[in-house]
Amino acid sequence: MMGFGYFGIFGAIFMLLFWVAIIVGVVWFIKWIIEQSSSGTSKKSALEILDEKYARGEIDDEEYERRKRRLLES
Repeated sequence: MMGFGYFGIFGAIFMLLFWVAIIVGVVWFIKWIIEQSSSGTSKKSALEILDEKYARGEIDDEEYERRKRRLLES
């Protein structure tokens, strides 16, 4: 049991598990940051979504004007 410290072999096992958890946490954090930054650039404004619905014919002229006025007022 010499060379492993007070906890013996369990100290070495727990140290290994500790570093694996740290590495997994760092990888997860980096992945999360990348996903957040890439999804932030693709967000559309409410007016852009409204324009697309109007262009696809999902709403008529009157509905488009009503919603646009409401968006611009707020």
